[in-house]
Amino acid sequence: MNNILAAIDIGTNSFHLVIAKIDEKKRFTLITRAKEVVRLGSSSNDMKYISPESMERGIETLKRFRLICDSYNAKIEAVATSATREALNKEVFLTRVLNETGIEINIVSGYEEARLIYLGVLQSLDIYNKRILLIDIGGGSTEFLIGEKSEVISASSIKIGAVRLTHKFSLDNKIDKTNLKNARQFVKGAINQVVRLLENEKYEMVIGSSGTIATIGSIICSENTVSEDFEIKLNGFEIKKKSLQNAVNRIYKAETKQERTAIQGLDPKRADIITAGAVITEQIFSELNIESMTLSGYALREGIIMNYIQQNSYDYDSSHLKNVRYNSTIHLGELTNFDREHAFHVMKLADKIFDFVKIKSGMSDDERIYLEAASLLHDIGYYISHTDHHKHSYYLIRHSEMLGFNDREIEIIANVARYHRKSHPKLKHENFSKLDPQNRESVVKLSGILRIADALDRSHKSIVESVEINIKDNVFEIMITSCKADPSLEIWGVNVRKGLFEEAFGYNVKVLYNS
Repeated sequence: MNNILAAIDIGTNSFHLVIAKIDEKKRFTLITRAKEVVRLGSSSNDMKYISPESMERGIETLKRFRLICDSYNAKIEAVATSATREALNKEVFLTRVLNETGIEINIVSGYEEARLIYLGVLQSLDIYNKRILLIDIGGGSTEFLIGEKSEVISASSIKIGAVRLTHKFSLDNKIDKTNLKNARQFVKGAINQVVRLLENEKYEMVIGSSGTIATIGSIICSENTVSEDFEIKLNGFEIKKKSLQNAVNRIYKAETKQERTAIQGLDPKRADIITAGAVITEQIFSELNIESMTLSGYALREGIIMNYIQQNSYDYDSSHLKNVRYNSTIHLGELTNFDREHAFHVMKLADKIFDFVKIKSGMSDDERIYLEAASLLHDIGYYISHTDHHKHSYYLIRHSEMLGFNDREIEIIANVARYHRKSHPKLKHENFSKLDPQNRESVVKLSGILRIADALDRSHKSIVESVEINIKDNVFEIMITSCKADPSLEIWGVNVRKGLFEEAFGYNVKVLYNS
């Protein structure tokens, strides 16, 4: 694990960079931070495209961030949220960023975004044992999460954010009172779904994160504290309902951008979107009957760091999957009534094969995790239909909220499960062709392993208890060493499905068994 890590938050309004040093006790200390207002989602109110101008601003910012990261020799973890997530031309942006900066961006779902924010918040406030409602108002979306003891109880994301609402109702310069009224009504209607989801939830505290809420907090306490580092200074600051309304009224009374810039405690770079941010915050307080909200100085970027530490700082346990990933994988399996015994047995056999070929084939620990997740979930397509269940498995994995995995990783896992039987991966398959060459190679190799592991439990009775593997004269020998019953069906299954493995690794597969 790198002890210097850079986390980049590619948001709709701003790009944030934090660089942290991780010590031997797996604690992190922030070394430096940077922030630039990019307005990646400023092209339209529906944010369907990243405009050429926004794209250029984003790439130039990331070039500067890269220079900072390189000066610390930091490993980079970059996460993109709403504006990139929704853009139809996101692949153009991702490709340009990779080619021009060397930074690989991971797009996360709204649900995963909320989880990462919660991980960050847990580092800034003493709330581990409390059930909390976390609210993060971004530029393109707002995330809501109920959490306790680092576990996500529920989470949801709505497409309402300060930048999006600003463009939708022209709230950036001179404010028209009718537009303001319509914006408030629109937000009230939009968060109704969240109100209904949370009406039976119990929580002890409400936590707020993000620039919008921090800016409002800065305005409230501006008489005593004015600092460029208000997000840190305000960590733990409590916003009361009455003081919030006073701050919101100050914002509403400032009808022009110039007047809003003069508001004490307001970051001038937010003067054009703070009205929309105030509308969202006001309506959330009102509709959810919130009396007070505690601010967190940490959010998504610190969550990225904590997620990296959790995923890279301990040995595999008996589950073989790192906690959050393991829990979300098992949860999906349980939701789809998976065959638990078969799934775990296939995973055990797949791990045995993977560990043998890993070094010679240059495969990574991350690929082992993808294989394990795909092994556990390869048959969940039965939940929809027996016919073409491998294709249904792909669909269920691809469209489920698998916490701990980013969008690219979920796509890899879904593809590996998709190819555990029937057709080999082909470029004419849309799900396979949209992967980059490196990820396609991973899918081919991991699918080849999974096919053999699944075949070794063809009867779903765990007949083949253990195997030993050896390579002789380019022959990949699988010796069945412990067996409950006649494994003829399993041996036949391996011989039928071994083709992809042989293509991927260049071996001839042979199954040996002495009855």
